Amino acid sequence: MQKTKNDKEITDFYAQYSPQVSAHALLLREVVLANLPGIIEQLDIPARMVGYCYGQKYSELICVIIPSKKGLKLGFNRGTELPDPEKLLKGTGKISRYVEIKSDTQINSIAIKQLLLSGLKAYKEYIPIKKR
Repeated sequence: MQKTKNDKEITDFYAQYSPQVSAHALLLREVVLANLPGIIEQLDIPARMVGYCYGQKYSELICVIIPSKKGLKLGFNRGTELPDPEKLLKGTGKISRYVEIKSDTQINSIAIKQLLLSGLKAYKEYIPIKKR
């Protein structure tokens, strides 16, 4: 797994949740970091989520991991634009969608990895030409 300077902060943040949510969040983190090379990981304590982006603007956000007492979600900026043959994406927002994470098997699934790669592709197609 790619280590970030935030490792302890992120681990401590997820430790506030149930053992299952925490374990799933850490595994999902590994998958995100492995599939989005050079991604910036940002802990947003007020929003209670960890964002993954290639810059500081919301438009540069690829996805977020959102833990809660009820479970875990993997949210996608521009989720409405992503191909979703497995019908995992939920939500009614104009731009964003999320996947409800239920198991280790789901986290390691090809469908989740394809959504991450599709999110990266959507980002690359969206960013201004001068940033490429």
